[in-house]
Amino acid sequence: MSAITRALISVSDKTGVVDFARVLAERGVDILSTGGTAKLLRDEGIKCRDVSDYTGFPEMMDGRVKTLNPKVHGGILARRDNEGDLASMAEHGIEQIDLVCVNLYPFRQAVAKEDCTTSDAVENIDIGGPCMVRASAKNHKFVTIVVDPDDYAMVLACIDDDSLDEDKRRALAVKAFAHTAAYDGAIANYFSSLNKDGSRRKFPDVFTRQFIKTADELRYGENPHQDGAFYADPEDAGISLADCEVLQGKALSYNNIADADAAFGCVRDFIETTAVIVKHANPCGVASDETLADAYEKARAADSVSAFGGIAAFNRELDEATAKLIAETFMEVVIAPGFSDGARAVLAAKKNLRLLLAPGIEPVSGGLEFKRVNGGLLVQERDAHQLERKDCKVVTKRQPSDEEWRDLLFGWTVAKHVKSNAIVFSKGGVTLGVGAGQMNRVNSTRIAAHHGGEAIKDSAVASDAFFPFRDGVDALAEAGAKAVIQPGSSVRDEEVIAAADEHGIAMVFTGIRHFRH
Repeated sequence: MSAITRALISVSDKTGVVDFARVLAERGVDILSTGGTAKLLRDEGIKCRDVSDYTGFPEMMDGRVKTLNPKVHGGILARRDNEGDLASMAEHGIEQIDLVCVNLYPFRQAVAKEDCTTSDAVENIDIGGPCMVRASAKNHKFVTIVVDPDDYAMVLACIDDDSLDEDKRRALAVKAFAHTAAYDGAIANYFSSLNKDGSRRKFPDVFTRQFIKTADELRYGENPHQDGAFYADPEDAGISLADCEVLQGKALSYNNIADADAAFGCVRDFIETTAVIVKHANPCGVASDETLADAYEKARAADSVSAFGGIAAFNRELDEATAKLIAETFMEVVIAPGFSDGARAVLAAKKNLRLLLAPGIEPVSGGLEFKRVNGGLLVQERDAHQLERKDCKVVTKRQPSDEEWRDLLFGWTVAKHVKSNAIVFSKGGVTLGVGAGQMNRVNSTRIAAHHGGEAIKDSAVASDAFFPFRDGVDALAEAGAKAVIQPGSSVRDEEVIAAADEHGIAMVFTGIRHFRH
């Protein structure tokens, strides 16, 4: 491979660039630079040449034109094994540029500011930068392109041991093309969201999002005849499954990831020490208690049949006592914000059990959710609503007791994570019966009540949406429920409330719905 003799460095994100340039200069690399980057390097005692001195053209138009010059792009694009390219370089005094270190104007950060005007956005559209990045990436056979400060150390190490080969340059080129693609996508999203008066719509007319594959392809998708992969969303600011570290166990499958995401999202909505067990994307057992071991034991007992082969999520560090309980039942995945040494030792015997270490456990924040449908993509805001007692309205003659209030709010939090139509019976901070994904609410109620059996007497019930008829309330009363929380706003609310009063059931309206299809 040819040596790095000349580098062009012009960055918006100046993280680590001084140290990077200093090492290059110490290796005898001739450095070209522009504007603020050149000033910074000189202030740090690093010798560099202004691109304008090299090209013979000054920066002009308030810096809009700096690097758009044949002496720059010829030096980047010239094929070192092409006699015609080399002759053109010699004829026009073009020097070859072997390394380009460029990242782009902070467009996303600029337009994220509330006071950003269209003029501000326009001035944060980089032109010369993307041209240099794409040119370098195109000619990666001969040119090294660096867009990410995290790659500086690797590039320097490869220069030192002469291992910056074409494969490494190709990998850097791939990252560069992704960098400019995401940048252009952000610009298209912004401008297609503008109204004529300059205000912005929440959803742009053109929607572009970039996802990064997290690992090799999954063994298969939802079923063995389907291929699958897992991609992370770098624009999602909240903690996600993609941020978790796999501590042990075999590779995660498509279904493991989907169910683990459901469990992790549910447990993060609880402040109390809580354990959540999910099977087929629905919570089958949820419990809050003083200790994690007690919470897990109660969550597992809530539906021990479904818990087999499930996903367990916790919002506290997993201790040895809880780990011993987990080891009693076959589980696919365990997620927690920490694992004690004792817990790791116990679960190490379960070679195939995946342990996922979460970097945090705060509730799911805002952002966007996506659902692929044939011919398109559904996009919506993530459901991050947190219900408080003060936001609720008691609509029946009987008021819930304080204990019932706790169970109502507990069940409501669980119901938010159950597929619609969702019905959750709970008592004492434990789910007793869960009815999920039925075509009508009465069947969900009957399924949940059947599962709960005698235990659901005097329990609280949460419904993710309103009861359209009184038959749902009648089914609750027949099962022995004494309190129910639901959104309200049905045209038959009066009929439903009257049914609750007739059965002596306390009913609370939330004014908000949690459909989850």
